[in-house]
Amino acid sequence: MEYRERIPVVFEFLGVGIVYGELRRILSPRTIEALIKKLPIKSPVNVWGGGEVYFPVDIKRGREKATLEIDAGTIAYWPLGDALCLFYEKIKPYSPVNLLGEVTEGIEVLKKVKRGTTVKFYSISAEKAPT
Repeated sequence: MEYRERIPVVFEFLGVGIVYGELRRILSPRTIEALIKKLPIKSPVNVWGGGEVYFPVDIKRGREKATLEIDAGTIAYWPLGDALCLFYEKIKPYSPVNLLGEVTEGIEVLKKVKRGTTVKFYSISAEKAPT
């Protein structure tokens, strides 16, 4: 994948809907680099605290500019759980997260996602989505 500062991404929640987002390298460059090398990712999701959907990404990164301050629409990496998190409410994460970007469209879809729903996560510039 070519280098870009802003990386448009898609989260397809099967049977629920599609969420679009943008990763911004400046927020956590090492974490984002490791994550985009793993794309596409297909995984079952979990839901936490009535304000977050998350799923494992298997990149095993540590804290990078980690914070407990998030807003609705934040996309972040949770080092403790090795998971990607999409926050649809302003809640406090369980432990610090690395900020990655934000949801640009479809945040309301996240409120309908149930535990066990399959997500397909990929970059829009990728040649094709996972099967």
